[in-house]
Formats: sequence, structure tokens, C-alpha cells
Amino acid sequence: MTIKNLDALIHSLADIEVITDASQVAKLSQDYHTFSPVLVPLLAGKVGDLVVRPANEEEVLKVAAMCARYRIPVTVRGAGTGNYGQCVPLHGGVILDMTKMQDILWVKPGVARVEAGVKLAALDKQAREIGWEMRMAPSTYRTATIAGFVAGGSGGIGSIQYGLLGDRGNILALRVVTLEDEPRVIELRGDDVQKVNHAWGINGIITQVEIPLAAAYPWAEVIVTFDDFMNAAKFGQSLGNADGMIKKLISVFASPIPQYFHALHSHIPEGSHSAFLLLAESSLELLPGLVQQFGGQITYQKLAHEAGKGVSLAEFTWNHTTLHARSVDTSITYLQSVIPPDKGLPLVEHLYHYFGDEVMMHLEFMRMNGVVVVGALQLVRYTTAQRLNEIIRYHEAKGVFIANPHTYIIEDGGRKVIDPEQLKFKEMVDPYRLMNPGKSKMLQFNIPDDK
Repeated sequence: MTIKNLDALIHSLADIEVITDASQVAKLSQDYHTFSPVLVPLLAGKVGDLVVRPANEEEVLKVAAMCARYRIPVTVRGAGTGNYGQCVPLHGGVILDMTKMQDILWVKPGVARVEAGVKLAALDKQAREIGWEMRMAPSTYRTATIAGFVAGGSGGIGSIQYGLLGDRGNILALRVVTLEDEPRVIELRGDDVQKVNHAWGINGIITQVEIPLAAAYPWAEVIVTFDDFMNAAKFGQSLGNADGMIKKLISVFASPIPQYFHALHSHIPEGSHSAFLLLAESSLELLPGLVQQFGGQITYQKLAHEAGKGVSLAEFTWNHTTLHARSVDTSITYLQSVIPPDKGLPLVEHLYHYFGDEVMMHLEFMRMNGVVVVGALQLVRYTTAQRLNEIIRYHEAKGVFIANPHTYIIEDGGRKVIDPEQLKFKEMVDPYRLMNPGKSKMLQFNIPDDK
């Protein structure tokens, strides 16, 4: 962006919050891509020119119009809890921070509609007041925003019951603002939401989200420990398959991963493997028999009425596992995988023994296409980029799907190709290709001449 355009943009947005302080702009140009030693040098120094914080949709429309007029790139961000550099601007421009748009528009039995910047925990709290809750949320639910989750997330706590965010029915509607000379507001409903879902903000500024809710249960938190890792994994699979037991989370950790959970050391014997569970209290009576079947031991249990006290097990699972490990050893990075259901636990066992402590097994059980499958966010002891790629290639050769968290290119992250419907929508709503440019092989961005 030229200085002329920058000054003109700031002047045109005089009634909207604009941040130009260099340190603040740099901070708001980042996310948790620092989990990846590959991405850190690739994204070093990538910052926006300024941050704009709209308070409502009308202000979003004004920002969009001005950025289209001056051909200024726009990178939308929520809380910045993503891990792949989704909200790191590659070509400067405007960081559009949506966190001021926090209105919960309405919550009804089974469904809610909220503005883009609403925190997941805030929505969950209000929904529970009428007996409902979010179907799924990432481990960052205390700080993550709903639109950030839709644009950059995929699943999380609750996926063992409801699958992934992109599955039909898990998003009901999205309201988006276009980046045209005369920006429009478009309401996407039903299957049309997939035109924007998990597109990293390349084809529309999400201003509102409508999602279905789940019936709220009193959730108990449980830790089960095992002397043998595969017994822990088989326990997780069996619990996942037990359709009569109501669960929200089944996370399994191979030793030495639990050693990184300092707050839980007294509940996990050194050298043991563990399963972290969120289980409806009504299903607790059935748990000891299943635990005994696989040689486990219940070492921690907290009932729902104690949920607000002390640590939350959910915040040691999914990508928080990587966060805890890296707080001890910053050389640790991670993978994101799905084990094909036809290979299942035998393949998990092979990989567990083949890589040993170089690739530490962290399993997250989830439902995909009606079947309980093994997802994995393995912790990797990083040495070189070449070795990391060898590990990825080995997994893929064995049939493991890898959503590579060490690239900021959508296609390289596991998608392989962008959904053609997303590309068509992009052409319509972002004719100048200003939205989060550089994140796709298919969508090249040419820095415009001064206007």
C-alpha cells in the first residue's frame, strides 16, 4: 500500500476504530503459526499496515467499500487462535479485527444466531441458560470467536458426537459482506454455507453466524490411566462405539505426553498412558466396567457442579496439547491426521512402534460419516524440515490423511484443490482478489498500482 492510499483510507474511516501503532498492528497480524518451525521463517515480518475494528455490519460495509476503491488487501481476524497463518497478511493492507461485533442476536431451543466476534464460551453460557449448548468447539473456546472457528477451524470438543464443523447441518447460515466497488450483504443458508466455510477468509467477510445447538448435559471430567498404550487406544475406540453412552470428548495420550500436563501430575502416574473424557453424568455408572475391560484405572473424576473450579480437562486436549508440550520444549511441533477407518487401530499401533518417541501419539476420537474414527494430533520432536516431510510422506503412504499444519497455502494443507463452488463465489464477491491474498495457489495477487 502506498502512503497516499494509507492516508486516504484512514481519513475515510474517521468514525471507525483504526489502530496504526506499529507494535499493536504487528501483534494483531499474528496467530499461533509459531507452533510450526517451518512457518515461522516463512511468515517472519509479515504484518498489516493498519488494523480496523468495526463495531457493526454497517461499518464493515464502509471498510469494504474503501478497500475496494483503493485496492487494498484485507485480512480478517477473530481472536487469532488459528495455527497455520490464516490471519497473517502476506501483502500488508488492512487487518479487519471483528472482535467488537459481540452481539448474541438470539438463542432459541436448538439454534442460535450471533455476530462474528462472539466468543464461543459466551454463546455456550447463554445457551445453557435455556438447556442447550454448542455442538462442538475448539480447545481455545474461551477466547476463540465464532466466525474465526467457521473460517479456520474444523472440529473439536463435541466432534465425537456431531462430526466436523463442515458436515451438513453443523452450520445453518452465514451472513457475509462482499469486497466489491459497492459491497453487498449476502445470506448463505443450507449447503450454500460451504462456499465460505473453512475458506480462511478468502471469499467473504463473515458478519453473522447461525448454528444449531445440542441439548446440554451435565458433563463429568474423567482421567483413565493405562500401563499399555494400545489398551488406552482400544478403550477410546470402544467408548466411542458405545452409542448408548453420551460423551463429548475422548482424548488418548501416549507417554510421555501427560508429563507435559504439570497441573495434572498427581493424577497420572509417571510412564502411564491416559485417556481424558467428558462424559454425561448419566453414563458414569457404565464407565468402570469398560475401564476394567481394558485394564485401566480411573484416577480423576470431577462432576459437572465442580466444572468451574480448578483446571478444565478440555484445555489439555486437541491443539492445547501442543501448547502445553511447547511450553516445556519449544522444539516440539505437531501433525494433524485422520486414520482411515478401514485401517484403524492396527495402523495406529504400527505408527506408534515405528516412530517411537519421535512422533508421540495423541489421539482424538470423532465421528465421520456415521463412523467413529481416530483423529490424531501427534507431537513431533522436530529436527529438520526434510525429516518432518519424510514423516508426513510415510504417514500418507500408509493411507493416513494429513492436514498439513506447516503450510499457509490452502491446497497444501490437505485440501489438495479448493472447492470449485468456493472459487466461483470468490470471483463474484472479491473481483479484485483483495481478500487474504497469497493463501491459494489458484488465486494469484498482483499488487495494484497506486490509485
